[in-house]
Amino acid sequence: MAKLDGKVALVTGSGRGIGQAIALKLASEGARIVVNDLDADPAHETVELLKKNGAEAVACVGSVTAPDFAERYVGAAMKSFNGIDIIVNNAGYTWDDVIQRMSDEQWYAILDCHLTAPFRILRAAYPHIKAQWQAESAEGREVFRKIVNVSSVSALNGNAGQMNYSSAKAGVIGMTRALSREWGRMKVNVNAVAFGLIHTRMTDADAKEGATVKIEGRDIRVGINPELLKTHAQRNPLGRGGTPDEAAGAVYLFCTPESNYITGQVVAVAGAPQ
Repeated sequence: MAKLDGKVALVTGSGRGIGQAIALKLASEGARIVVNDLDADPAHETVELLKKNGAEAVACVGSVTAPDFAERYVGAAMKSFNGIDIIVNNAGYTWDDVIQRMSDEQWYAILDCHLTAPFRILRAAYPHIKAQWQAESAEGREVFRKIVNVSSVSALNGNAGQMNYSSAKAGVIGMTRALSREWGRMKVNVNAVAFGLIHTRMTDADAKEGATVKIEGRDIRVGINPELLKTHAQRNPLGRGGTPDEAAGAVYLFCTPESNYITGQVVAVAGAPQ
């Protein structure tokens, strides 16, 4: 039997990149996936890929920052699979600038995506998780559930030009530790991964200068200067940035039964000590 056989996993931002890799990894161990992406095409493409690999999956398209998203997303899990076992709050992006040039819009957009959206999703999931725990307790069964929040080494060390992102991801750590104390009685493990440089479309060294992606109607710059990437590789003990599959592997560790006695922890996934 696969380690996550029959579990229901909600993974935000799973239409591409790290999120898609997480969805594929969890599904490979038997989980049923509720896919989410801002855009419909990537979400449905991931669902089809999961189904092709023999997994059960449904899509819930839309921005995690929308006021009604959390209820819709949790509702999709309950309607399709009648349960929630794993929540991975992964969706996110960066919108960088130094503080003197950072607008209120930039500040709140990043906090809304990385901190407010996970808060709303977890709040919406609470009554369902509680009901499942109560039913299992009445039957004398012990079932552990998993929350994995995605933070960043920018939260641990700070990063110039990322006041909004660093602050939001630091908030994720506080949220993780607080929730681990609130939900421990319900057999819910709440942990976080703090990613370092993971190679995705947002960090693509081959992106043309000035390249952007459209996120919620905004043109967001993508790509990292190749020289900066080279410097990072030279300073990193493992000599390189990480891959989406490696990032997914760290999330998976916190979703397995082996993590049942681990909660409120933050693990840096960065190829280097933090």
